[in-house]
Amino acid sequence: MTISVGDKLPDVTLIKATEEGPQKVQSSEYFAGKKVALFSVPGAFTPTCSARHLPGYVDKAAELKAKGVDEIVATAVNDPFVMGAWNKAAGSEDITMLADGNAEFAEALGLTMDGSGFGLGKRGQRFSMVVEDGVVKELNVEAPGDFSVSSAEHLLGQL
Repeated sequence: MTISVGDKLPDVTLIKATEEGPQKVQSSEYFAGKKVALFSVPGAFTPTCSARHLPGYVDKAAELKAKGVDEIVATAVNDPFVMGAWNKAAGSEDITMLADGNAEFAEALGLTMDGSGFGLGKRGQRFSMVVEDGVVKELNVEAPGDFSVSSAEHLLGQL
């Protein structure tokens, strides 16, 4: 079952990419008590993700925060070292990288896709959401191959 607006995020372990190294976090605790702009990409360093998705959130970070967002979080089915390197290469300190290396978060959300045709295996779909105190307030899931409703610009318009 796919998560919907009004649902609480599932409680799974994610790995936060930090300067000090990987740090385990529980989603139920991590998203509690704050307003988060969360976006998911099929993979760090992949074309659309690196050329458009992450840069949009970097460019709009100040505007998102001005609209009451406490934190901007990116997730992907990648390991925390790849997520950290991706943020260093194309991101900013305004973006928190949460690795979903085993796709447990994407599966619990009901938002996986099969990237086997590209040698990627199981991945998370491209989406964005606004999460307030662990509850989904806005949810934008892209159709396969599309990039529009999960963009920072679209999410900003929903705040």
